[in-house]
Order: sequence, then C-alpha cells, then structure tokens
Amino acid sequence: MELSPSAHVDTFCRDRLPPFSLWPELHFDLPELTYPDRLNCAVRLLDDAVVRWGADRPCLLTPTDRWTYGDLLRHANQVAQVLTEDLGLRPGNRVLLRGPNNPWLVAAWFGVLKAGGVAVTTMPMLRAAELAQLHDISRTTVALCDHRYVDELEAAGTPGLALVPYGGDGADDLTRRCAAKDGAFRNVATAADDVALIAFTSGTTGRPKATMHFHRDVLANADTFSRHIVKPRQDDVFTGTPPLAFTFGLGGLVVFPLHVGAATLLIEQASPERLADLVAEHGVTVLFTAPTAYRAIMAAGAVDRLTGLRRCVSAGEALPAQVWQDFHAATGLRIIDGIGATEMLHVFISAADDDIRPGATGKPVPGYRAMVVGENGAPVPDGEPGLLAVTGPTGCRYLDDPRQTTYVRNGWNITGDTYIRDRDGYFWYVARSDDMIVSSGYNIAGPEVEKALLTHPHVTDCGVVGAPDERRGMVVKAYVVLRDGVAADDVTVKELQNHVKRTIAPYKYPRAVEFVTELPRTSNGKLQRGALRRRAANTAG
Repeated sequence: MELSPSAHVDTFCRDRLPPFSLWPELHFDLPELTYPDRLNCAVRLLDDAVVRWGADRPCLLTPTDRWTYGDLLRHANQVAQVLTEDLGLRPGNRVLLRGPNNPWLVAAWFGVLKAGGVAVTTMPMLRAAELAQLHDISRTTVALCDHRYVDELEAAGTPGLALVPYGGDGADDLTRRCAAKDGAFRNVATAADDVALIAFTSGTTGRPKATMHFHRDVLANADTFSRHIVKPRQDDVFTGTPPLAFTFGLGGLVVFPLHVGAATLLIEQASPERLADLVAEHGVTVLFTAPTAYRAIMAAGAVDRLTGLRRCVSAGEALPAQVWQDFHAATGLRIIDGIGATEMLHVFISAADDDIRPGATGKPVPGYRAMVVGENGAPVPDGEPGLLAVTGPTGCRYLDDPRQTTYVRNGWNITGDTYIRDRDGYFWYVARSDDMIVSSGYNIAGPEVEKALLTHPHVTDCGVVGAPDERRGMVVKAYVVLRDGVAADDVTVKELQNHVKRTIAPYKYPRAVEFVTELPRTSNGKLQRGALRRRAANTAG
C-alpha cells in the first residue's frame, strides 16, 4: 500500500498514521468511490456546488439567518485567507474549532480544509482540562472559537495556540478579519489520502482516541450511506441535533446536504418540542437525531409538526422497535436506523423504506461488508451473538495510539458491539460488548432490559448497567426516569420488575432500581453508560 504525495508541509498527521500492517482492509467496490489522487473535499462539496448549481441556492439556514452557497463560499475563502495570510497556517497544521452548530462554524471548517489544514472540531461543552488533553494529542496551532465559548479554552493552558474568536464585536474577531479580505483564495490541492480531519471518539474512558480521516473518506460516506440509504434530493432541507464535532452531525448536517446541493437548518440548541416547531417552520424534510428525541417528540404531543418530513434518521444508540412502531403509527414515517462509529466516520449498517425490519439495524450499506465473529476472529453461525466486524472504503486509523491493534484485527474493524446476524442477512443489535452484564453466570444485555422497561407506561427514560454484587458477581441495576405523577416507591419498583419478567426472560429483571430525574447523555443524545456504571460501583454495598 502506498500513499499519494502529500500536500502537507507539516507532516504531523501522516507521520503518526498507524503502520500499513495495522490498517483495516479498504474496499472501493462502487464506481462512485473512485476518486482522483488529488482531491480537496471542501472544493468538491462547496466550490463545485456553486459552479454546478449557482451561488444563489439556499445553503445554511438558522432560525434568524440565511446563507446561500455563494455566501458560504465567500466566507470560507475569507477564513482561509485569514488563516494563511494573518496567522501563517501551513498545509498540514491542525486547527481547533469550537462552537455550537451555526454558519460560522461551518465556514471555519471549510476554510481550514481549503487551506490544506486539518480540522479538529471539538464539543462546545468541553471543559478546560478536556480541551488541554485534546490539544496535547492533536497539537493544534490555531483555534477558531465562538466568542461565547472562549473562557474554557483560555483556561486550558495551551502553549503555542493562537486563539481567534468569532461572532463577537472585538477588533480581533474572525468575522471582522474576514470582512477585510476579498474572498479570493487558491485552494490547496491536497491528496485524496491527506488527513482532512481528526475526530475524537465519544464515551472513551482514559486518554481520548483520535481518529484520522482523509479527504476521500468525507466523500465516501456521502457516496455510500447518504446516496444509497438516505437518498437526499436537491430540494431537501436537512436539520438535526448532533453537534458537528460528532461525525454523525458533520455528515448529516453538512456533508450530505451539500453533496447534493440541498439546504441545512443549523440549530444551536433546542428541546425536542422546539425541534419539532423548527421542522414545521422551516419546511424541513430530512431529520437526523437520536432515539431519545423521537421518543420525546411523541411524549410532548408534537408529532403533528413533523408532517413535512420525508426522511428520519436515527443513530447514536440502538433504536428500540417499540419507538420505531409508535413513531410510524403516529406519523406514517419509517425511521432509518443505523450504526456508525467515529472510527468509520459514519453509518455502515442501515436500511430504509421497505427493507426496514423494526428492531434490526439493517444490512451493510452498499460499499461496506460486515460479519459477526467470535473472539478468535472466525465467523459465528447466524443467530448466535458475536462481535461486529466491518470493512469498507473508510476505516480506523488512530493517531499514534496502541489501541489500533484492539480495534483492527485481521484487516477488520471490530467496533465493540455485540450483534446477531439472522439468516436473511439482517444485523440485530445486542449490546455494546462492555454493556454485557454477567450475573450468576448469565449474560444479560443492558439495552435489552432498557427496551423492556421503556414499554411500561410509567417509564419515560431509563439506563441499565451492571452493579457489583458479592453473591452474583453483578446484578442488573436500572436507573429510571418516571412519568409525572408516578410515585417513586417500592410499589412502583415491584411493578416494573414484574413487567420486565413478563416481557423478557425473568432472570434479566433489574434486581436494583433507582429513580432519577434525568440520565447522563452526550449532546448527541447517547446514553453515557460508563457514568452509570461508575455510579453503580460507587453506591454498591
């Protein structure tokens, strides 16, 4: 395997790629996955869109603003000018991006890539210590940060990092700097396999894992999952809740719509009910969010505001069949479920329309291959649980991290999920491999217990983990959010336990139940089971 000659003067990323022997196998089976050796994904997504469809097409919408494709191109070019002319950015330098989902964050992302830089988009809710750690790993040289979020970054103590705020009224603000530029920029001709972005995995314990993705990878997700499953149209309006720091959000809210000349509504923050209002107000047709939000929209009685939707996509955690069925009954819409990974950049197993089987994640997305294997790497028979293994045009490349050998085995990406494949080739989620609860010799999947609890009318949300127990090793413990008016007492505990016994195998019922007002979730809606496991361990005994 050989890489193309790099356009990066700063070779930090290429120098820290895993050795080829530790890469997963890559496949480019579809004709649309044939990319030229020189490729800048920002040019393909933005400059080419303006040439193809004109500068006046609506592109980035907000509740109060509207940018055309021409507006975004001009601002992205101005950002690239500021980076190179004012800040001395060289191709290959890493740029930290920090802020909520809004047009200037998108312009900054495109500007970094146009200049040949590497985008390191971070969660706006991260604190100083976390930001310092990400900076230490990625060695960013410039930070473009929403002016409302600079405090934690300034407190992070990041030597050598030039911080430029945007969206404020300071003399040094990026938006003011951009206004002084003419918007004419000569794009850097990066290699298709130059690193375009570094994304950090969510939910990781210990040192965060940095995944490196090439320019061609960004387009490959659009040419697989988006093209073949989401099937966007040029007149679509996308929206959703995942932050752009999550690759689920980057794909669903930026890459996929711009790939076809569609528009996207960027929302900085919204409750599920407010999200439904915005869908109705702005004529949204494609929605990306987590199962929790779909459930909450139904609970709020707001599904009538979703009548304009054409496609609904769910990821971040498994979509319970009951939620799918309830949502379909209420709206007639079929939620597209999918599993992706930061290591793979986006979704690689999914299904749409008549191919959906509620409760199943789906089949490998065109361009990807998947199987279920045992610990020895050999395929297990259909119907038996094992580890999910996947290959395709994208794959795991950690930045200078020994955990590469854990994720990639025998050329396959091992995602850390336990799955069952049925005889028809559908993949059914069982649990994260570390969500398996071993109690008295029984293997119990926490998400399965969660699904059972969620079918009880008293329960609005729940999380299930293993709690240490002297007799059984572990017991199933449920953290439950009750509906208003339901008593958090022993009678309710017993009722929920009996309900689970009636719904799934009795030995899987939660022997411990704790009522809480809310569950720890990421900004993407993903349940943080690690936090619940730590809480259960701390309160055991």
